Amino acid sequence: MGARAVERIAAQAATEVDGVGGSAARMLGLAVGGEDREGAVKITAHVSGDTVVLNVRLSINYPQSITRTTERARAHLTRRVEELTGLTVLRMDIVVTALHGATAARRVQ
Repeated sequence: MGARAVERIAAQAATEVDGVGGSAARMLGLAVGGEDREGAVKITAHVSGDTVVLNVRLSINYPQSITRTTERARAHLTRRVEELTGLTVLRMDIVVTALHGATAARRVQ
């Protein structure tokens, strides 16, 4: 299975984890635009034989615990990627790019 297919599978699986949001697109290491809580989690996969290494960039909705949320994300992504691809997740690095607070409704007067 190719790396791009694994990346799409893992990104979809990330949407199934409560409290996880997307990450801003980056160019030369800098965020382009704002962090995107509704966007896709950014994942790169490196497939070698029957194993895969995942690099994950995501945001977390405050007041979710960063530790518990990343642990849940790691466990869920590992399980789903292994189930759906038959590959073994050898390692997963997760970078939390932002914490998103509750959005307050704006009133227009």
